[in-house]
Formats: sequence, structure tokens, C-alpha cells
Amino acid sequence: MKVLYTAEATVQGGRDGKAQSSDGHLAVNLSVPKEMGGPGGEGTNPEQLFAAGYAACFQSALMLTARRQKLDASASTVTAKTSIGPIGEGGFGLEVELHVFIPDMDQETGEKMVELAHQVCPYSNATRGNIPVRLYFEEQPLAIH
Repeated sequence: MKVLYTAEATVQGGRDGKAQSSDGHLAVNLSVPKEMGGPGGEGTNPEQLFAAGYAACFQSALMLTARRQKLDASASTVTAKTSIGPIGEGGFGLEVELHVFIPDMDQETGEKMVELAHQVCPYSNATRGNIPVRLYFEEQPLAIH
């Protein structure tokens, strides 16, 4: 692989710590969600960061593949749901759902665009065969909370 860019971030304190990128553009407090026995609070967590990264990357791949098909997906939304849970022998695993909405696109074309984006997206390529990733083409966008 010819490297185009390398992101660098440092964490101190694990899931109850702080994370910062080397360029200072990302600086977040981390906290364990209540659902995992933590206090919750104002910090984010690795699963939220993964979901945001995957959704952003997938939407960029979607827009690229749509342009290649002479279609417009610039008004699309991608919602990634990253789940964590035990996988046995003390380990934990992840699974992801990607919910994609593209305005004014029929189901068949939308599902084709989602599959094409899944072949291009670096997150999809990294997770393929490693964790379950389920793809959904939605007729309506999922609500932003």
C-alpha cells in the first residue's frame, strides 16, 4: 500500500482518560458508558469514535462510487451503529450496522450504491471478515439525536 496519510492520536487513562491527535484538532475526554458499568458522563468512547469514523469514511466512498455511476449522493446520510460485547474467553468484539439514506434514489439503485461503497471504503475493507457489518438502505434518514 502506498501511504497517503497517517493519523496519530495518543490516549492517556484508557476508557476513562483523554485522547488527543498529534495536530491538536481532536481532543476529547473519554468515559465508560453506563451500559458497560461506567459512570457515563460527558466523555465519548471508542465505539462512538469508531462509528463516526466509519460513517464519515463510508459516506465519502458512497459519494465517490455514485459519481462514478453519474449519480448524486451528496445529500445522503450514513448512520453507523457500533456495538461491543463479550465473545468468550474474556475477550470482546465489535459489530457494525450501517444505515444509508440517499434522497430520491430507488431501493434497487440505492442498494447497488451501498454495495459498491462497501467495496471501496477503507473501514469496510479493514473490517471485512473480521467483524459482522450489516448494510441497510433506508427509505427515510435515521433521526439525528
